[in-house]
Amino acid sequence: MTTLSRRTLFATAGATAMAVPFLMNPAGAATSDPAHPAPSPKDVHIYPFKLGDFKITVISDGIRASDKPEETFGTNQKPEAVADLLKANFLPTNRYVNGFSPVLIDTGTDVVLFDTGMGEGGRANGMGKLLDGLALAGYTPDRVTLVVLTHLHGDHIGGLMEAGKPTFPTARYLTGQIEYDFWTDPARVGTPAEGNHKQVLTKVVPLKNKFAFIGNGAEVVPGIVAMLAAGHTPGHMVFHVASGGKKVVLTADTANHYVLSLQRPDWEVRFDMDKAMAAETRRKIFDAIALERVPFIGYHMPFPSIGYAEKSGEGYRFVPVTYQFEAE
Repeated sequence: MTTLSRRTLFATAGATAMAVPFLMNPAGAATSDPAHPAPSPKDVHIYPFKLGDFKITVISDGIRASDKPEETFGTNQKPEAVADLLKANFLPTNRYVNGFSPVLIDTGTDVVLFDTGMGEGGRANGMGKLLDGLALAGYTPDRVTLVVLTHLHGDHIGGLMEAGKPTFPTARYLTGQIEYDFWTDPARVGTPAEGNHKQVLTKVVPLKNKFAFIGNGAEVVPGIVAMLAAGHTPGHMVFHVASGGKKVVLTADTANHYVLSLQRPDWEVRFDMDKAMAAETRRKIFDAIALERVPFIGYHMPFPSIGYAEKSGEGYRFVPVTYQFEAE
């Protein structure tokens, strides 16, 4: 994983990130298609800001509460250790909550969407809110010019198709070559990966002719660079975004919980396919983020899913954004 050194992660970086405000007026936002009328702001959450010349909007696809955190995080630890860490951070010991936060970046030339949430399959459980979030931000699906998939787990690809048709009809698509090859391989049949393999066949493969496949260090569009961050999945990627001397890192699923994954980066996580590599990747990425003091957007961090990582104890303390992006 030498590709994830601090120098590599921030090789194209400018000055320390501070963004000026980009205040959206929901009343002036474009309406979505008739199947997705303009939502009530209380039901849909977005966080828009500017990064140099880029307009970035973090969109909440919804949240999910789950029981027995010790069965997902710290699976190589005693359950009491997981409970003690949660209690020390004022969190319940018998439940955890994860959010799902796709990111839209309007570069002025392209409108780039990173991940697509749960889609129609999640709406019965209060998720699948991406399209409503786009509408609130002033975008219709046909304005998205590029969809980038950080990896191909179901909560990232679920929104690619609606009723059997492409959700983003004019977009082109991008994901890692390693990731695509792994999940489309028939060798997944009969393994624990079979369920997700079937989702990829349903959601991703029908769009194959519109896809481009990339590797480590590839430029997505000017100002956005892909970096291999394997472990969570074989081809999981993070993205370095820079504009106007400012920067942010999209860490996707490198860390899946702001306490259990960041404060204890070496703890094993059930969702990580290569647990040792995932822990190594977490440390390399968040060591760099902490040292450079740059913000990151984590797909499962508490909404608005953006903050900073500070070295602390065995790992990192998550410092959520407050008004940093409202200061010049």
